[in-house]
Amino acid sequence: MQALTNRVKEVNRKPMSFMEKLYLPAIFKGMAITFSHIFKKKPTIQYPEQKREFSPVFRGLHVLNRDEEGRERCTACGLCAVACPAEAITMEAAERLPGEEHLYREEKYAARYEINMLRCIFCGLCEEACPKDAVYLSETFAPANYTRKGFVYGKEDLLIPNPKTDPQGLAEARGQHI
Repeated sequence: MQALTNRVKEVNRKPMSFMEKLYLPAIFKGMAITFSHIFKKKPTIQYPEQKREFSPVFRGLHVLNRDEEGRERCTACGLCAVACPAEAITMEAAERLPGEEHLYREEKYAARYEINMLRCIFCGLCEEACPKDAVYLSETFAPANYTRKGFVYGKEDLLIPNPKTDPQGLAEARGQHI
């Protein structure tokens, strides 16, 4: 019979010696490994007091961005929903009414924008698909919740605070301190 890979290893079928039957060398080897870990640095992080450093490419919770004037960037084009492989994003578009120029950048806006975080796989494709830089994945991770409805984030949960009316809330959302 021909092997499919070159990693084939012949199995040794010889009977075990008396020392091997006692398993003492294997037990001592395992104990030596266990005791060697006592003197190493512990990988545990004491969470509330210490914060873990994340990779610069970490993808956390979704955020809907605003422009410098505090208007919503999202134009409800639907590219983020189409790009999402898990189909976690749902949105409904609406037309901007006269007098709402201070709220929305474009003539169309997302009247309803929801992300189901139980479906989301944090791939970042929604962030890449957005032509207006309205969606980005922040450096915070999803908090625990007891109900499924708590993991469906609506537009009011995702929208970043207005930089003109709430600069302190904006700084906290971005992880900065004033």
